[in-house]
Order: sequence, then C-alpha cells, then structure tokens
Amino acid sequence: MAKELKKRSEVEEQFTWNLKDLFISDEAFYEAYNAAKRFPKELQEFKGKLGSSANTLLDYYRLSDEVSLELDNLLNYAARKKDEDTKNSTYQSMYGSVMSLYVEISGAASFEGPEIIEIPEDTLQSFFKENEELRLYELDILRKRRKMEHTLSEKEEKILAEVGEVANSAADIFGVFNNADLVFPEITDKDGKKVRLTHGNYIPFMESSNREVRKEAFQALYSVYGQYKNTTAAILNAQVKQLQFFANARKYESSLHAALDETEVPVDVYYNLVDAVNDNMSYMHRYVKLRKKLMNLDELHMYDLYAPVVPNMDVEIPYEEAKDTIIKALEPLGKEYLEILKNGFNNRWVDIYENEGKRSGAYSAGAKVHPYVLMNYADTLDSEFTLAHEMGHALHSYLSNATQPTIYSDYKIFVAEVASTCNESLLMQYLLKNTTDKMQRAYLINHFLEKFRGTLFRQTMFAEFELLINRMVEQGVSLTADVLCDAYHDLNVKYFGEDIVVDHEIDVEWARIPHFYYNYYVYQYATGYSAAIALSNRILTEGEPAVKDYLKFLSSGSSYDPISLLKIAGVDMSTATPIKEALEVFGKLIDEMEELLA
Repeated sequence: MAKELKKRSEVEEQFTWNLKDLFISDEAFYEAYNAAKRFPKELQEFKGKLGSSANTLLDYYRLSDEVSLELDNLLNYAARKKDEDTKNSTYQSMYGSVMSLYVEISGAASFEGPEIIEIPEDTLQSFFKENEELRLYELDILRKRRKMEHTLSEKEEKILAEVGEVANSAADIFGVFNNADLVFPEITDKDGKKVRLTHGNYIPFMESSNREVRKEAFQALYSVYGQYKNTTAAILNAQVKQLQFFANARKYESSLHAALDETEVPVDVYYNLVDAVNDNMSYMHRYVKLRKKLMNLDELHMYDLYAPVVPNMDVEIPYEEAKDTIIKALEPLGKEYLEILKNGFNNRWVDIYENEGKRSGAYSAGAKVHPYVLMNYADTLDSEFTLAHEMGHALHSYLSNATQPTIYSDYKIFVAEVASTCNESLLMQYLLKNTTDKMQRAYLINHFLEKFRGTLFRQTMFAEFELLINRMVEQGVSLTADVLCDAYHDLNVKYFGEDIVVDHEIDVEWARIPHFYYNYYVYQYATGYSAAIALSNRILTEGEPAVKDYLKFLSSGSSYDPISLLKIAGVDMSTATPIKEALEVFGKLIDEMEELLA
C-alpha cells in the first residue's frame, strides 16, 4: 500500500524551512503588509520631479530600495506559505493580496524609466558631481538610458503598456488549454492496470523498462495534441506575431534582438550556440547509436529515448546522506562556500519532504534574509542531484545579496543556471571518482549523458525551432499546423540522425512545450550548462585561483552585464569555445560508456 502523505500540520519542524526569519507570525506579516500600502502614494509624489535635482533623484532611488526590500519579505513569506499547502485558502488569499499590492506599486512607479531617460546628459553629469552618493545608482541609470532609442513617447508608451495584458493572451490561453482542458486517454501500465495518462505521469511512463508501456503512452499523448494541432498552431502564431509587433514598435531589427537586449546579451551568443551544436551533431548521433546498441533494438524509436540503458542501479539515499555527500563533493569550492552551505542545511533553509498539498517539484527562492529551498526529497539519486542543484542557486543568491547593494543584488536570468549546474557537475565528478563498481559507474555516466542530451542538445533544438518560426513570421509566413510540424520533423531528423525512427507523432511535440511562450528563453539552459561544465572543470584543475574567480562571480549580482560576469569566473560566452568544450566532454563520456559496456 502506498504511504499516506502527512498533512502540513503533522510535519516535524526540523524538516521544514524557518519562515520566522521573515516574519515571526502571520500577524506580523499583516502589520508589515498594511504599512507597505503607503508606498504607491509615496512613489507617486516623485512623479515629474526625477530630473529636478540630484537629491530628489537620490531620494527616489532610496525609497525604491526600501520598497524592494519590504516587497521581497512580503512576497517570500506569502509565496512560501502558499507552497507549503496549496489547498490552504488563507495563504492563497495572502499571496493574492501581496501580488495586488505589487501591481499597484509597479503602476505607481511606471514614470521612472521615461523620466530618467528624459534627463539631459549634461544635467545628469552635474547630478553625479553634486552628490557622490548618487554614483551608486549610475549603472542602473545608464541601463535605462541605454534603451533610449527603443523608448517611445509618453503616449505611445502608455498604449504599449495597455496592450501588454492583451499581448499575454496567447500564453494565457495556451496555459489554460494545456493544463486545464486537455484530457488524455487511459493506458495499460506494466502491471496490466488501466491508468489515466497525465502531464505528471507521462515521463515516468517514458522511463519504463516496458517498451509497450512507453509506446502506448507516447502514442496516446500525441494523439490528443494531434487532434488540436490547428488550435495550438493558431495560438503559437499569435504569440510570435505579438513578439514581432513589439519588436517593430520599439524599432528593433527582430524579435530576437528585442528579447536579448532586455537581458544585455549579444545576439551572437544565440547564433554561436546553434552553430556550435550543429557543427558537432556527430556527438549526438553517436549517443543515439550507442543507445540503440545497448538497448539491443532493431529499430530505436522516439519513445525509447528516456528508457534505461543500464540495469537499475538506484540505491536509497536518505536526506542526511545526500547532504554529507554534497558537502564532500563541493569541498573544491573552499571553506567559505562550505560554511555557508552547512549554515543553510543546519538552519532550516530547506523544506525537505513532500506533504499533502505541497507544491510539486523543487526551487530556490533568493529571499534577502536568506534563500529558501523547496524540495520533495524522495531518497533517490535524482533527489540528491536536485538538492545539489537548488543549493547552487541558493548560494548564488546568498552571496549576491550579502555582497551587493539592493539594486544590484538580483542576478540576470542568463547566468541563473550556472551555479546550480556547476554544483551538479562537481557532484557527478565526485561520485565517479569514488565509484569502483563497473555497473554503478556506467549508471552514473548515463545519468550525465542524459543531462547533456536533455539540456545542451534538446534545448538548443528548441532554440533553433523558436528562431526559425520567428523568422518565418517576419517573412510573412503564417504558422499553420502543417508548417510547424514539417519544420519540427526536419529538426528531429537533423538532431537525432539516421539510427532512430523519427515517428510522425513527434512532429507535433511543439504543441506541448510551454517554453515557446517565454520569448527566447530556452537557449539559456544550454549556454548555462556549457558555462557550468567549463567552470567545474576549471575549479577541479586549477584550484584556488579558479575558486576565487568563481566566488567573485557568485557575489556580483547584476553589477555587470551577464557576459562580463562569466568572464570574471573564467568563461567567455561571447565565443563558442565553452560550448565546443562541453560537447567534447560529452564525447569522452560516450567513449567511456562504450568501453564499460563493451
């Protein structure tokens, strides 16, 4: 019989995160929430005045910092409470109230960017001379003014702001359609029982050692998406068209240029990734060929890609054991890093186990008091790697918050996956170094290979597809279901090679990927992974100098642009070199896998 989940009230305190570091009680939260209601009015008092004097501009920035800190505490408390038990309407309401206040504050401060842009350059320079304390905010001011050529008149900006909610409609419609409306058929599981296929159990079915289960799940899922491919094509077409509209309105060369300008990443970084992976596709083809051989199949199909190729070597890894292993694996990062890591483990930064109603998955929330990590730890190797991953995020947030002023304490999304993946890579290297069992080593290497396939290759294929469909719309092509399916099929053929049957069902996979509504987001998984592999290798080979650079990177928040930040750590993502080097690591892992299982 399946183990019954505990109610939240039944979970021992030692296994939960300590939200009293934010607010001692709900009453204290509401007291702070009510006090924060003054912020919209206080912000509005600066409207029309930011260019009047250095002191006024400085006062505004200091108020903005205060607002940021208060909102950070409020949002983190409410969101963490909500995620502890998503069935609890009290905390759903609490979170909704804070989000409403956040929207109100954002609206009240909407004059900020246009007014700062309108300050004449000589006036701004005189402000910096009059009040040296304003220099702290110079980088933020320059970032706003950098977009001057893409900022429109006040009336035009107001129209674009009002259109913003409409622009999100495609993503909203897809979200409701995909999560609420789609119902998948029942399939037969490995025990011969009928089970309703869902988003949640699809991947576990695809990982089944029973091929018939995998095939039935695969065909059942895509049969439903196939029925609605014209609808989803229309939704995706609307999404791409709205990106083109905003790029044109703001006078960008393309939607890609508009998206990457927002994160201060050169467009060449995107092209470098796609080109480097395309130039080294032979590695992926080798892996597919090896998978076919190890699975002893006459034909490898798309539904075979997640199945185990090494007999199940999973062992039970209790949470305390995982903690100890992670600490040992991360010893190369030095004493300072380990002390913070242990502090997080020992002082209840982590909400460890699943309970009834708890949010699924895992994440790290970089609260200013200290990060909070949500886990649903399940005593598996995957859980151990997830814990290492999320603590990488946590320490990145902790060091940035501890080192940087409020305005630069949050890091850009482009570098977000680097610290987490670096931890995973160091953990993998440690486990491989300390594994003598041949099959266990093969199991670990396959886990590593799957990370490469799923992150570096798969996400780059998504990025190439996203680039392709945006170019089509820019050239006047309408994204019909047939156009999308043909383009997606061709990419699968290119990426997976001749040793796999590219089943026609996979042609409609684009219809289930929510990331295509995130505006050129997916490429960052692949670039972040490449950077992390390079950094972990540098840390293990060079030692202290590499660690010093890496900790400076983790402590720098957004005080530099993302490419400059990674250069501090020792990786130049303006070139394709880190991507090519990561792909070479993938190739060496394939070599060893072939030898181990010869």
